[in-house]
Amino acid sequence: MNLRITFLALFTLAVLPLLASDVVWGEATKPTTYHVDKKADLVVGTAIDMFAADIAQVVGQRPQPASAAKANIRIIQLDKASSGVRRQLERMGVPVAEMMQMTDGMHISVHDGQIYCVGTNGRGAAYALLELSRMAGVNPWIWWGDMVPEPKDKLTIDSETSITQGASVEYRGIFINDEDWTLRHWSNTNYEPRAYGDIGPKTYRRIFELLLRLRANAIWPAMHEGTTAFFKIEGAKAVADSCGIVIGTSHCEPMLRNNVGEWDVKERGRFNYMTNREAVQQYWTERLEEVKHSQGNMFTIGMRGIHDGHMEGVKGADESFAALQQVIDDQQELLRRHVGDPSKQMQVFVPYKEVLELYERGLRVPDYVTLMWCDDNYGYLTRLSKPDEQQRQGGAGVYYHLSYWGRPHDHLWLTTTQPGLIYHEMRAAYDHNVRRLWIANVHDPKVASYDLELFLDMAWNIDAVSAATVGEHYRAWLCRQFGDEVGAAIYPAMREFFRLVGQRKPEFMGWSQVELSKQQYHRGLSPQQNTELTDDEISHVLGAYDAIAATVVEAGKNVPARLADAYFAAIEYPVCAARAHAIKLLWAQRARLKTTGAMNSRTEARKAEVAQMCARSLWGYQEVQRLTYKYNNEIADGKWRGLMDMAPRELPVFWAPALPMSPPSPPRGGDPSIQVCEKTNLASITSHHIGIPPSGGAGGACIDLLGHSLSAVSMQKGATLTYSLDIAESGDHTITIALIPTQPNDGGDIRFAVSIDGAEEQVFSLKEPFRSEQWKINVLRGQARRTIKTSLEAGKHRLTIRAIDDHIIVDQVAVDADGYLL
Repeated sequence: MNLRITFLALFTLAVLPLLASDVVWGEATKPTTYHVDKKADLVVGTAIDMFAADIAQVVGQRPQPASAAKANIRIIQLDKASSGVRRQLERMGVPVAEMMQMTDGMHISVHDGQIYCVGTNGRGAAYALLELSRMAGVNPWIWWGDMVPEPKDKLTIDSETSITQGASVEYRGIFINDEDWTLRHWSNTNYEPRAYGDIGPKTYRRIFELLLRLRANAIWPAMHEGTTAFFKIEGAKAVADSCGIVIGTSHCEPMLRNNVGEWDVKERGRFNYMTNREAVQQYWTERLEEVKHSQGNMFTIGMRGIHDGHMEGVKGADESFAALQQVIDDQQELLRRHVGDPSKQMQVFVPYKEVLELYERGLRVPDYVTLMWCDDNYGYLTRLSKPDEQQRQGGAGVYYHLSYWGRPHDHLWLTTTQPGLIYHEMRAAYDHNVRRLWIANVHDPKVASYDLELFLDMAWNIDAVSAATVGEHYRAWLCRQFGDEVGAAIYPAMREFFRLVGQRKPEFMGWSQVELSKQQYHRGLSPQQNTELTDDEISHVLGAYDAIAATVVEAGKNVPARLADAYFAAIEYPVCAARAHAIKLLWAQRARLKTTGAMNSRTEARKAEVAQMCARSLWGYQEVQRLTYKYNNEIADGKWRGLMDMAPRELPVFWAPALPMSPPSPPRGGDPSIQVCEKTNLASITSHHIGIPPSGGAGGACIDLLGHSLSAVSMQKGATLTYSLDIAESGDHTITIALIPTQPNDGGDIRFAVSIDGAEEQVFSLKEPFRSEQWKINVLRGQARRTIKTSLEAGKHRLTIRAIDDHIIVDQVAVDADGYLL
């Protein structure tokens, strides 16, 4: 049998039962041996060091180098291999020619008792070797997730194993952004004590090693005000080169320059290309001269303000257009003069915010430059390549937010983007030939864990997951992390968690906003407010959180001791902290609404009831503090001290609850909702569904783990969906159609038509101006809604939805639903 695996082995091949055809390659009694050609890239050496440490943890013996003939493992980098070695590999059946057409291609197979780890380049060879680590039971999150591997006496591989893989997207990576309250603070105060603002080379090495394990190859380094610029950190670029990581910069940092950390107005004058062009060009030239002899550079072109603002010194669209065109043209000449042929450099142009408007006016961007599209900061792509743009030599990329600082509200505490949304948007990008560069915005890779891995899994192999298997991908991840028993036990609860955070992210639960009028609100931040939830809906949300928290805490008792810290950080903390946060806010609302100010015979009883509500709310606030203290100080012997901030940017949603009275002290260590936990049945929670499921249609596909329903239906243009309505009483009724608030990323509209019982269609559009009030409402609740008021007789009726445009994703349909559509 010749088993060829040309798709991504999502969570590595399991070690097979020992058979006659198994080859032993690792033992507790003697070290594994390996051989690598001296010409291999630095990244191969880095992977060998990582692999050696991995295997030492598993079997207790650190692998050692040996001759090619005697080594257990042969590591070969094809683009540095001799023609003789290539011919030998071809004779053994290694698909050398096929691999050389791949991006970062890797291959693993067994021949005459030796394991061959072959890569098209250094990264590919590194990926192949680290795949062996996965096969040994080493989790990619071994360091960042405290995933301590299980010790083993012996490691084997089936002699007929043959794995060949290559990347779907050429450049795959992350943007460390909004790092102020997490990664930066943890790095320079705990992991790598340095001056304030520094994220040192030791920290970056850990980040780059994680990227290697996740088969990523690119990063935009941290760049916020107060963070020391990447190129000012001695040794940081060398570490990136040793890990095969390409360095780029964000949309507002042209030519590998971090403006907020490197442009000194006193020294250089204004960052104004109209009046200070020579100084700006000299500033860019300095960096080009610095990096011209190094590999792994990605040049962002164009120009905005020093940080995330409009270009200085220009007024009006015409002047802005002319200035930006001049900048782009001049940058090509600077690259030619100081680095080399600009058509051979990896260049990225990011049409973000007002720059997109200038691009649409006809800005000339060289064909060899990659166009990088963005989402709306909440996961919905605003623009993708049109048919003519899909033919560009430079291709296209995506800059995608898994966390964000800005209006209408930050999401910088927990990373809770629904997996179904990530799948749908990134699959759409790939299908529009956006295959050159994918960058995920994360404030901290540890907190992002699963969402980030899903994003990078798809960048490595776009077919790693489908609309119907998003949940299975997540279930497999849980089982890989914590074992089949625990993974299966918590999977239903974690699905429910993604449903709850899809209805409202924890950061949005205060119904407050940011970047409002500073004349009206302190710092432009509105305070905690009463939610849109009815009291019954509050009970439902609290009950659902109680149930999943009880499930994950109970399942955690069966997690092996070596994984207890990993389980707390990845599962218990986000679930239990989100629950406590909801308790704080929702019981405070109940207390405020119960307070009437009236004096009557029930005043004392009402005061006592309000006091208990306040006590529950205050307990929730203190519980978030307790959980965060444990995260930062108790797990992993304080390894993560300073990483988790329960109140990033000190926004009102994170403050102590706004209570109508001082409550009695909440019980120490006690949970006032524990009785609810014990009485709540998770099955009854997950079956609560106000939406009516579709009864038929053509051209629609259910996307798992997306929407309030967790099964939103994506419709192609022209497709129809049918819903059966059972009307109990004749009269006037309101029908609500709730959809995922997608963006018209083809530049057109997002329209759908609705008819009842075959009557004349009513046409609706979901298109909303960016940052309009309705757009804010939509992204905060994860739904865009349209309603129909109609008179219906009691009995059965048929509602039909037809997609007039693309991007229609129907989440729920409800009749006479006044509430939040849980």
